[in-house]
Amino acid sequence: MSVIVKICGITNLPDALAAVEAGANALGFVFWERSPRSVSVATAAAIARELPAHIIKVGVFVDAPEDQVSNAAKACSLNLLQFHGNESPADCLRFGVMSMKAFRVRDAESLGEVRSFATDAWLLDAYAPGQPGGTGACFNWALAQEVARWGRPVFLAGGLTPENVAGAIRQVQPYGVDVSSGVEASPGRKDHGRLLAFIQATRIAAG
Repeated sequence: MSVIVKICGITNLPDALAAVEAGANALGFVFWERSPRSVSVATAAAIARELPAHIIKVGVFVDAPEDQVSNAAKACSLNLLQFHGNESPADCLRFGVMSMKAFRVRDAESLGEVRSFATDAWLLDAYAPGQPGGTGACFNWALAQEVARWGRPVFLAGGLTPENVAGAIRQVQPYGVDVSSGVEASPGRKDHGRLLAFIQATRIAAG
């Protein structure tokens, strides 16, 4: 089983290159200004230009205006748009770029709208009041295990670390895993040793 590794909250080139060197498949740039991991379009574009062609460049948006999404997608050559707000199914599909809708999972009822989003993938994150993502908290992975059977690629997020990602992969068997705070030295700054440990643990668990 191959598992895509997405390192989110990239704010600087050294962290981006360390993630690539460690074996990451995708890097996420957060364009939500209230996040401690937010990055400007100009900075993200400068980083993106230095990345190998095979790296998936992901833009993370929270109820962003349409022109902001379009401008970021073009400037940064984004391959995937990740929506973390109250976007509708139509909102996620209007840009002509692959898309992924994030869902904040609190209980089984949190999954009620998932199947109405015909995005290319779904991302399951932990619920925390007032936070659209990046909580560093886990949720009940049995719920993700159920969604992973619904026939669309699932990215597992929320509280993943080098210490628990192997167990998460074995239980859920997701298409991909998404980590941010679990490999940080401080918000927006990655710990390169933890980056490597996370990706190595993922590869071993995925076989």
